[in-house]
Amino acid sequence: MRSYFNIHTIWIALILLTLSTYAMGALGFSGLPIVIVLLLTAAIKGVLIISEFMELRGVSLLWRVIMYGWLWTVIIVIAITYAITI
Repeated sequence: MRSYFNIHTIWIALILLTLSTYAMGALGFSGLPIVIVLLLTAAIKGVLIISEFMELRGVSLLWRVIMYGWLWTVIIVIAITYAITI
């Protein structure tokens, strides 16, 4: 299976996503819409790291379910915790 982007392009995308989340915090953005954007950014970064850097694109379904399941479990728990506390 051929990757559509090379690893350096994905690395730059990860850096830009990280800088965007840092900028949101530094500029003092807050509220539910920002939290949703931050969680989606974290999910995108997690998917890129799992699929490209950990190279789990072509492995068995069990490993992908474990890794993506853990990622989405953490994201959902954080979202629920935030929703309960506001």
